[in-house]
Amino acid sequence: MLKMKPHCETCRTPTGLTDLAYICSYECTFCESCTTATGAVCPNCKGNLVARPLRTKPPLQALGSQLSRKLFGR
Repeated sequence: MLKMKPHCETCRTPTGLTDLAYICSYECTFCESCTTATGAVCPNCKGNLVARPLRTKPPLQALGSQLSRKLFGR
């Protein structure tokens, strides 16, 4: 599971579950404006930054749904 960090690592702008944010393969997290400023290259590891997937539910709620489907078929 991806670690969805709550803020940009450069400017500390909040990056909520449904906000547009960018991550590298090491899960460094950046807002859209900081990603544009760095040319979509992670300033920490020099890897490429890609759009982070959006989450519509908190992780524990999603895991509960998955577990229920697997155990009870619903």
